[in-house]
Amino acid sequence: MRPSIEDSSSAVTQTQSYHWRIAGFYFFYYAFIGMFSPYWSLYLRSLGFDAVEIGMLMSVQPVMRMLAPNLWGWLADHTGKRRLVVQIAASLSALFYLGVFAAKGFWGMLIVLALMSFFWSASMPLVEATTLSYLGGRAARYGRIRSWGSIGFIFSVVGLGYAFDHVAIAWLLWAGLVSELGMLFFSLRLPAVSIEAHHEDHQPIRNIVLQRRVLLFFGACFLMSVAHGPYYTFFSIYLVEHGYAKSSVGGLWALGVISEIAMFFVMPRLARNFGYQRILKASFALAVLRFMLIGWCVDSVLLLLIAQVLHAATFGSYHASSMGLVHELFKGRHQSRGQALFGSLSYGAGGMLGGIVSGPIWQHLGSSMLYTFSASMALFGFFLLQERDLKAG
Repeated sequence: MRPSIEDSSSAVTQTQSYHWRIAGFYFFYYAFIGMFSPYWSLYLRSLGFDAVEIGMLMSVQPVMRMLAPNLWGWLADHTGKRRLVVQIAASLSALFYLGVFAAKGFWGMLIVLALMSFFWSASMPLVEATTLSYLGGRAARYGRIRSWGSIGFIFSVVGLGYAFDHVAIAWLLWAGLVSELGMLFFSLRLPAVSIEAHHEDHQPIRNIVLQRRVLLFFGACFLMSVAHGPYYTFFSIYLVEHGYAKSSVGGLWALGVISEIAMFFVMPRLARNFGYQRILKASFALAVLRFMLIGWCVDSVLLLLIAQVLHAATFGSYHASSMGLVHELFKGRHQSRGQALFGSLSYGAGGMLGGIVSGPIWQHLGSSMLYTFSASMALFGFFLLQERDLKAG
């Protein structure tokens, strides 16, 4: 058997616990998303951008999540220096983020977000691969480390929601800088983990990707991200236009993520009892219900609360089961690129399309039809998952 390849000079031993180092990176990475997803559209609106421009600018990050991770994943797998690649990406992301303090026009903001996102989007697929390699046979415990990302998201979204009832939205830029520096700090402290050799290492990764079960899985996940594009782009604006205070907006985002955390903690038991495939199918079915509630029941606080609790399924169980399936489908030296491909095709390409079409649908058909579109994308994804068993052989 070929020896394992290490991404640093030493591998993590079984007796050492580096949970806090990985958890810290997740915390600040998702704190950044907690700053960006709910509030960046409000900041862009404060600069005078219209709905189409906001949709385009909010789609820059998904575009880079589609393009950049494959390059970085190839570099990490080719060199075996996964941790170093994360550190370089985190450093350059923080550097280019500084440009948002000067960018006020559309093209300036577009360029700054593109440069920052190119490096920001590189790190998470590699950290996901690091986490799963670190856990080894305990991969079902992934959600418990990943939950620290959800805690960071809540800390950011709730704190900023209350803050923006009292201070200008422009203070958002400083919150983003703190998150960028936090990611950089913990990237320098990630553990070194070994990349275990596998008998599939010799075959090109395209042989795995072109398997029918993998294509169907990626296709369904692409549609789930398309479905979430309107949520991440316009949900905060949607709520504010229906009379919700910014603190309430933050609370509703937080409720969704609290539900997500709870799901992460029960995922090991659910995975043992039902398997990743059944959980994934249920997540898609509940996504249809959730987006219909958001689109047509926004004036009912109770139904909107139920819709946010369903984030436990549409992101929590969906993400954890997807990570488990990617880990089963891509082995050995293909792990980093497998995670990168998943992120690029789902959160990247899907998020980009969902964000881009959100503006025109919102502007010409209205908010209810926008979230009906989301529900229909989740429904199509559900049908794809009925086609065939996704379990790796």
